Amino acid sequence: MLAVPGVPSAASLSVAEEVLSIARSELPGLDARIGFAEKAEEELPALETVLAGADAAASEESGAPSAIVVPLLAGPDSAQLRGIRQTVLSSGSGAELTDVLGPHPLLAEAVHVRLSEAGLARADRARLFTVATAADGIVLTTVGGEEAVQTAGITGMLLSARLAVPVLAAALDEDGAVAATAERLLEAGSRQLALAPCLIGPEIPEGLLESASKEAGCPAAEPLGAYPAIGKLVLSTYMTAAGLDPQRSGQQSPAR
Repeated sequence: MLAVPGVPSAASLSVAEEVLSIARSELPGLDARIGFAEKAEEELPALETVLAGADAAASEESGAPSAIVVPLLAGPDSAQLRGIRQTVLSSGSGAELTDVLGPHPLLAEAVHVRLSEAGLARADRARLFTVATAADGIVLTTVGGEEAVQTAGITGMLLSARLAVPVLAAALDEDGAVAATAERLLEAGSRQLALAPCLIGPEIPEGLLESASKEAGCPAAEPLGAYPAIGKLVLSTYMTAAGLDPQRSGQQSPAR
């Protein structure tokens, strides 16, 4: 199951469906379902409702989890994870909750692609051309407090190596953090900054990225969304929890 954080919406459902489509294409036969962590409208599946259909009795008999719940989070948002964990435990389903998706080199790749799509970075540093609007300093944004910033910072180091420009992580949901981080980059010599979300999208409170971009006075790339690497990370996380080899994604999966 894919636990989708943030306020339930049709847009978030669309992202989650695309992510699972990628995962299913990598592992045919995967029984993958979506559940919103927060209270959802009737037409949007709630995590607690989806978990209610998990077979707890079969789980107790086999010793295997009735379901594996993967949070659609790039980093450790403690508030979101607390809610998801409580829902899993309260369900009595015997489901297992996995770690979040990051940090991971594939996230750095995804952020790089979103920056290049926005004209804020070269698509390939090996090519002999420049992008006039390419940033020479990146504020890598996240939500979820200090732990999330530290985790994004690891992805930021990988991104910095890809782009050969300084990258600093900052919390979108901490007042003044993005502007202060942008100022640090400017003081260090950067002249053309960009915001890059190390976030998938559903977990971002509405308007927060736009207001941070205005506050820092620089353009922002799009969230990661259903970039193919996100689907692959979801699948890899699931397979690891299920005791399957992520390198052998062509095999059939147990329905969980």
